[in-house]
Amino acid sequence: MHDDVLQWRRNVLNKAKLKQVTNTSALLSGFAMVAMVEEQLDFTQQYPPGLLMAYTVMTCLLVAVHLLALMVSTCILPHIEANMEAHQHEKGDDISDDYLSGQRHLHFYIESAWIASTGVGIFLFLIELCLICWVRFVGTSQGPPIAATIVVAPVAVVFLFFAFHFYYRLLVTEKYDQAAKRVARLEKWRSTFVLDAALAEDGEAATALMPAANQSTSPVNSSTIVSLDF
Repeated sequence: MHDDVLQWRRNVLNKAKLKQVTNTSALLSGFAMVAMVEEQLDFTQQYPPGLLMAYTVMTCLLVAVHLLALMVSTCILPHIEANMEAHQHEKGDDISDDYLSGQRHLHFYIESAWIASTGVGIFLFLIELCLICWVRFVGTSQGPPIAATIVVAPVAVVFLFFAFHFYYRLLVTEKYDQAAKRVARLEKWRSTFVLDAALAEDGEAATALMPAANQSTSPVNSSTIVSLDF
């Protein structure tokens, strides 16, 4: 029962993750597309080819990552909502094995979409901001793009630190704690099973010895009765 509740909580969390992926990916990919379309280049100036190449590649990569996460979220989210709605109308408190196995198979894609959208996608968006500033102001002055880079760089470092701390430390620690609790629960069940088996064997042995004890004591009782009658 505890595993069913834990799995149900995990499914609710996956549903919330997919909704967040949908909102984040749609917003950031749309912003990147609008920024690329609305970016007006001054063709009278000479832009560094490497800068334009980096801006183009980063924009395409940003949009591709978010659209991929959005596709996964759009495909899996209705499936999870339909299964949860169908399970709520079922009788009984136990979660069916088909339902649990389907959610376990989709867990990898849910985590991948969530990391791609909130982790990789946001980090690429920070780099995209710097590149937009460089493309916008490189022909006029070096000050604005350098200032933008100085502002965004610490934010990117803090983002990487938080991402490492959250994605690795917290999630891995949570999974380790859950596995340790399951192992402890299995060990407790094993100890209980061994104790019950030992008690059952002792009961069977005692039951088997009772007829033998009765047979050994019955002649003595009969002889005693005969002597008393005599």
